[in-house]
This record gives sequence, structure tokens and C-alpha cells, in this order.
Amino acid sequence: MDNYHNLPQKKDDRRTLRSALTPAEATLWKSLKGGQLAGRKFRRQHSVGSYVLDFYCPEERLAIELDGAGHYTAAGNAHDTVRTDYLNTLGIQVIRFENKLIWSALESILQTIKSKFHAA
Repeated sequence: MDNYHNLPQKKDDRRTLRSALTPAEATLWKSLKGGQLAGRKFRRQHSVGSYVLDFYCPEERLAIELDGAGHYTAAGNAHDTVRTDYLNTLGIQVIRFENKLIWSALESILQTIKSKFHAA
């Protein structure tokens, strides 16, 4: 694996975040874990460089981020742009969903994620 994934210095951060998933993250994880979505393996709270991704599919090089209110500020938006640009330079595609959509449009979110998969 590339040397910027799951760096040792981020291990405690990853563990803490995994043990404290938001309700939206926990709900989406139920649909992603165990290869339930088109047989793709996802990792939760996977780090790439200095960033910890909500969900990551290594096979597809796809990051899924669930965003709460803090992301919809000027500072949050600027941080997300820098983060996405960095991940894109590593060949990782990022898709973002608003937390509250998990409750009203989960099937649509799962279809959007599947649409980003390369042909099997």
C-alpha cells in the first residue's frame, strides 16, 4: 500500500473516531460494511496523509465524506477544498453528502456511490 495510508501517528485519531461515529456515519456504515455494496470493501475512519476519511474503498480509490453543519461555513468549505484537492492528487475521488440526507435519501446515496465504481 502507498506510504501515506494509515500512518502510525494517526492511529489514535482513527481509533477514537471509529468508536464515536456520528449517527449518520453509523447508519451509512451498516450499508457499506462487509462488502454489502456491490461486493466492495470499505474502511471507516481511514487516514490518508494528515486527513482521516469517513469511509474509504481502496479498490475504487473512493472516499465518502458525510458533512455536518461545520462544513457549510467559509472556513469549513475552504478546508474541504484543500483536503479534496490533496486527495485528488493521489488519485482518490471524493464524494460528499450532507449528514441529514442519510435519513431521507439513503438509497439514493448508495446508488450514487455505486455509480462511481469502475465496471467489475
